[in-house]
Amino acid sequence: MLKSYHTKGLVEAGCDEAGRGCLAGPVVAAAVILPEKFKHDILNDSKQLSEKNRYGLVDEIKSKAIAWGIGVATHEEIDEINILNASYLAMHRALDKLETRPNHVLVDGNRFNAYKEVDHTCIVKGDSKFYSIAAASVLAKTYRDDFMKEASETYPQYSWQTNYGYPTKAHRDAIREFGATPIHRKSFQLLPIQMELFD
Repeated sequence: MLKSYHTKGLVEAGCDEAGRGCLAGPVVAAAVILPEKFKHDILNDSKQLSEKNRYGLVDEIKSKAIAWGIGVATHEEIDEINILNASYLAMHRALDKLETRPNHVLVDGNRFNAYKEVDHTCIVKGDSKFYSIAAASVLAKTYRDDFMKEASETYPQYSWQTNYGYPTKAHRDAIREFGATPIHRKSFQLLPIQMELFD
C-alpha cells in the first residue's frame, strides 16, 4: 500500500519524470498535490500499470488533485544541458504550473536541484511508495507517450507508437536504415559503437 504523505501537515507535491532513457523526444515531468487522506486501489508506479489503467487514471488524478502541473524539456535542451539537468528543468516547470504552492516536494530518485525555497526529499523508487509521486509518474508518462504517438505519424519508420522513443532493436534498426530525425537527441548514442577485435 502506498503512503498518502511523507510529513503530516505539509502541502506536499509529488514529482516524477518520463523519457530520461529515450533516444528521441522530450523529457516530461509532472507534479501533483493530492489530499492528505488520498487513497486508491490501483494507483502505483506507472511502469507497473497497464496502458489502459494508466490512461484510465489520468482524468481521476486531475479531478481529485489539489493541483497538478506538467513540464517539458525539449530534445534541444537535453542536448544543450544534458539529460539530468533537463529532467530537473522539466520538474521545475511542472512545479511552476501548480496553482497551489507546496511547502515540500517529494522527488522520485536520489538527486534533485532545489526548487526555489521549497524543501524537498528524494525517494528512490518513490513512485511505488507515495501516491503523489505515482500520480505524477502517470501524468508524465501518458503525456509523453501521447507526444511520441503523434510524432510517429510524421516519422512512421521508427515505431514510436509502440517503443515511445526507447532504444529498442526496431528503433535502432530504423536509425541505421533511415538516419536520425530532427527530434532525436544528438547527445545520445543512437547506435551502439561497433568494436573490432584484431589478432
